Amino acid sequence: MASEDLPSEFDVVILGTGLAESVVAAACARVGQRVLHLDRKSYYAGSWASFTFNGLLSWIQEHTAGSQPETEELHDWSNLLEDGEEMICLSNTNSAPFSNVQVYCYTSEKDEEEEDEARSPEALNTTEEEGGRGGGDEDGVTEPAESHTAELKEEEEEEGGERRQEGAADAQEEEREEEQEEEQAIQTEGEGPEPESGQPRPSAAPSQSEPVKKKISYAQLLKEGRRFNIDLVSKLMYSRGSLVDLLIKSNVSRYAEFKNVTRILTYRHGNVEQVPCSRADVFASRQLSVVEKRKLMRFLTSCLEETQEEQAFAGRPYLEFLRDQQLGDNLQHFLLHSIAMATEDTPTEEGLASTRHFLRCLGRYGNTPFLFPLYGLGEIPQCFCRMCAVFGGIYCLRHSVHSLLVHKDTNRCKAVIDSRGQRISCSHVVVEDGYVEAARKPTATPTRFLSRAVLITDGSVLSSESDQQVSLVTVPPSEAGGPSVRLVELCPSTMTCMPGTYLVHLTCQSVSSAYQDLSPVVTRMFRTPESHDQEGRPSVLWCLYFNMADGSAVEVEGHDLPSNVYVCSGPDGGLGHQHAIGQAEAIFHKILPEDEFCPPAPNPEDIIYDGETCTSPLGEEGEERGEEEGEGEGEGAGEEEGEGEGGEKEEKEQEEEEEEEEERDGEVQEKQSLKSEE
Repeated sequence: MASEDLPSEFDVVILGTGLAESVVAAACARVGQRVLHLDRKSYYAGSWASFTFNGLLSWIQEHTAGSQPETEELHDWSNLLEDGEEMICLSNTNSAPFSNVQVYCYTSEKDEEEEDEARSPEALNTTEEEGGRGGGDEDGVTEPAESHTAELKEEEEEEGGERRQEGAADAQEEEREEEQEEEQAIQTEGEGPEPESGQPRPSAAPSQSEPVKKKISYAQLLKEGRRFNIDLVSKLMYSRGSLVDLLIKSNVSRYAEFKNVTRILTYRHGNVEQVPCSRADVFASRQLSVVEKRKLMRFLTSCLEETQEEQAFAGRPYLEFLRDQQLGDNLQHFLLHSIAMATEDTPTEEGLASTRHFLRCLGRYGNTPFLFPLYGLGEIPQCFCRMCAVFGGIYCLRHSVHSLLVHKDTNRCKAVIDSRGQRISCSHVVVEDGYVEAARKPTATPTRFLSRAVLITDGSVLSSESDQQVSLVTVPPSEAGGPSVRLVELCPSTMTCMPGTYLVHLTCQSVSSAYQDLSPVVTRMFRTPESHDQEGRPSVLWCLYFNMADGSAVEVEGHDLPSNVYVCSGPDGGLGHQHAIGQAEAIFHKILPEDEFCPPAPNPEDIIYDGETCTSPLGEEGEERGEEEGEGEGEGAGEEEGEGEGGEKEEKEQEEEEEEEEERDGEVQEKQSLKSEE
């Protein structure tokens, strides 16, 4: 929408299309607020976005070292100020909280077929010509045919014309034998003829006896780039988490599809193992003994209720509590790292809370507690934006706000000036943290960062019968006090990668750059040029490392801003979405304290639009029936009218008789039931 087409008055103006901002927009529009939702980027979701492979390459180019962030042109809009107003300028730099972007490609630039053609086209043509003549290969498949032909020529020369006809017949038979030998040579693909007695038979190469997996090239990744949906943020949805509950309550879930996470895995002693977390997994596990299975089930059952034992461990590490429960090393590892997703220093109360939340989410939609949206997490903010648009919200991408116009006496924002110089009145403003200048932010808390890696691999970290596994892997810290690494592996059925590949996301709290934090884990779990003795591991085809700001460490209170301007932070490092949803709900209640947060949206068939009138209470069928009855009335005078009245009386009498029969049947059934009870 062009700037001149924008209305000049809104209730809420929102800058940024991240998850929290999009939820606020949908909630406000749902209760009748006029919402203007802007984003200076050319795509939705901001730091929560998903990109195709080619789109991600463009994003990388914008954020690599040496690239300058886009800056909006500066204009003097002071002539739009009214009496008693002052102007607060917003940040005009289109910068994102990303740094240390590094890309590595470990696959060939071209397809193998193209490389073979470029390497030896003449050799391929020669082989084809030899095969067309009936010749075989260098191993001598055609030698018997040549020897028979020579013998026939000698016999023809010695015996004369009497043997010529027999020789011709033999030649035809030998030609047929040659064709059979050629077919055998093609089937065996170079195994060669049987060796003479006393000579060892050469063994066939593995690539000849087993089908060779064709390696995917970088050119193929570019060609199939639209099949990828690569998230900047790696998260999962708890089946009983705040986001899933909000999607169900608001009916926004109708705009998306979801897939269950099928496996919970852990990395231990150099191997990837499956974690038994549900009752079915525990009894089917081959990693645990019968005694360990009983102990685990007893602990999981008792964990759902508070006990006096856990109160004695308040403030002490969760690992000590697990040891006190007389659980072995296997169970301690599974419970600490994969179920509670904690570290050895996590307090007992936090570890138990995480364990209970994990267990409560089990079994609602599958065998694990987690869901993942098809086409990536970037779909979720867009779903809430779609709901906002359905209820009248207006959206503009590549459009921003230059400044806020604040009334000096009340310290409230009365209007905004957009990047095209239009004054827009509003009652509330919601901004993403990146729009606020550094001078107006509180500086008490230092910025914390996350380390992220995105891999495209040719196989799963743990092969299974099904190639459509969605896995969550926890990699414990390699050193005491270090961060644990969360790995989410997505298969092609999630619509995030092309067939034959897997999309892997790695996330941890930053200690150094993303490459330094995560490349050792990638080297251990996958096959790269730096790996050693990793023949059984999947190969990394392409890899991206980057750091991003941790939204949980961003202060959203205490900004030097008007009282009706609210700040949203970016994505946090947690696995779920509790931080963003809680932030959106808090902002909504500040704007509209008496309204319900995201009430259910009506179904499309129940919506009555302004100006709609019902032509007939009977609907279309009733109108057609009335037209037919009108035609009948024109043909016969009062007789048909009398018949119509009589027909109505008969129908009423029949209905009364049916009601009396139903009452009698009910009385009979009651008497029979009383007798049976006596």
